[in-house]
Amino acid sequence: MERIKRNERLAAMTRILTSTPNRLYTLSEFTEMFGSAKSTISEDLSILAAALRQFDLGRLTTVAGAAGGVVYRAIPSREKVISALNDLCRRLEKPGRVLPGDFLYTNDITCDADLCEVMGQILASRYYDRAPDFVLTMETKGIPVAMMTARALDVPLVIARRDSKAYEGSAVKINYISGDGSDRIETMALARRAVTPGQKALIIDDFMKGGGTLKGMHDLMKEFDVSVVGTGVVIAKAEPQKKRVDGVTSLLILEGVDRETGAARVVPSDWIYTM
Repeated sequence: MERIKRNERLAAMTRILTSTPNRLYTLSEFTEMFGSAKSTISEDLSILAAALRQFDLGRLTTVAGAAGGVVYRAIPSREKVISALNDLCRRLEKPGRVLPGDFLYTNDITCDADLCEVMGQILASRYYDRAPDFVLTMETKGIPVAMMTARALDVPLVIARRDSKAYEGSAVKINYISGDGSDRIETMALARRAVTPGQKALIIDDFMKGGGTLKGMHDLMKEFDVSVVGTGVVIAKAEPQKKRVDGVTSLLILEGVDRETGAARVVPSDWIYTM
């Protein structure tokens, strides 16, 4: 095998690690891949870890033990999080975004791959220590951010639907109160084979007003004997203050709207400044 230079190893390892966040790689895997000694690979990883820290590109963590190795996590610094969310607030506060019911038009935000990746990384960084087995969301607008959160955690994405589909097999259906102010009864369904009893779920959605949909997903997980280890949303409406689900992590708070201009007042959540 032709001798591989250090800069070539570093480029390859950077690509491998950053494209598969939160996945454990042993030193043996890299020694076999590059035909290098473990001491050499350890030096390479130290250089890579320092570069990632310097340019705020995430963290490379060493896992000790016989089955240990390294794990890359796309955890942004507080400064990067504050900057990104403030930019997002300014974008959301532009006039004309307010829809009937004081909802915000966010399709362009939640369908922007770069923005969704950043939001997913921020949300995932709150729940690494809780080790969820999958991310659960409700169709459809929450899917992009939930997908990026699942990717950052290296777990599957599970999607609850308004109704079951024949190609998904048998399903569990529940009724829930939508929480949009009308106390309307809605239905959500999930295929029986989508999750396994005893697993841990992280629930992610795009918007929370009263928390009805989130409460429905919590109740749905109870039907599967799955524990919920966290709940996160991109935007939470300030009112009503009492939500149907407690302890929800929101990136942004919709404080109010100016109906004459169609402009919204959106600010980052307080926890961002103390992370």
